[in-house]
Amino acid sequence: MSTSSIAGNLRKMITHHESPVKYEMVLGENRVLMNEFIGKHVQLKYLGEINCIHCGRKTKKSFQQGYCFPCMRSLAECDGCIVKPEMCHFDEGTCRDPEWAQGHCFQDHFVYLANSSGIKVGITRGNQIPTRWMDQGATQALPIFKVKHRYLSGLLEVELKKHVSDRTDWRKMLKGVAVTTDLHQVRQMLMNECQAEIAVLSERFGAEAITALEEEVIDIEFPVLTYPEKVKSFNFDKTELVEGTLEGIKGQYLIFDSGVINIRKYGGYLIEINV
Repeated sequence: MSTSSIAGNLRKMITHHESPVKYEMVLGENRVLMNEFIGKHVQLKYLGEINCIHCGRKTKKSFQQGYCFPCMRSLAECDGCIVKPEMCHFDEGTCRDPEWAQGHCFQDHFVYLANSSGIKVGITRGNQIPTRWMDQGATQALPIFKVKHRYLSGLLEVELKKHVSDRTDWRKMLKGVAVTTDLHQVRQMLMNECQAEIAVLSERFGAEAITALEEEVIDIEFPVLTYPEKVKSFNFDKTELVEGTLEGIKGQYLIFDSGVINIRKYGGYLIEINV
């Protein structure tokens, strides 16, 4: 949808793996194709209201990228084990929502390498490939293991991140394209370094619980005209108006000539866009 003015509650942008990535901004029921606005003056205005992305209630403060405080405290998808799956407590009988866990955690997960601000290791569900990598601003990605459930993916990641970082430097990611790296070579290094630890996990969870993958590297190109030399971040909690020439989009960030803003961070905020 092309428009001069649209308002709605913000959600993370929808991505389509094209060359370059195609972005749609989500404002309530509206979808705004952002690529066509690159090079134009764009204004985002916070209208002073936040609605929880789960229950819809008004909230003065957003938690974990869009939830109200009660939902943040009660929902399984907001529990600490989502960020750190190796802390899964399902078997202890204390999962916040066992039915939700069965549908989200007890399915195949993939352990991957990605190149955004440098090489990192991460995990994701199969239905989030390649969305996860586009959201991270990765220009290269390679799935290296398929495992039976989220808990196991977390345990495996713990071992791999002793050798490769599990974090993205978002400022560095926004300053340019990461240097192309041989991800297959990094994969082989991890296979060698973690051979004993992988064997222990396979023995614990079963021989078929971990499958080593031999996939092709996925390349991702982002629609960016100019990368900033210095990264200045906008914050809707401090300023209601974000505007400037839209120079590009990478990850979940809009890159303006005046600064950058992480759209995903402000889930549930009532925003008006003007072009």
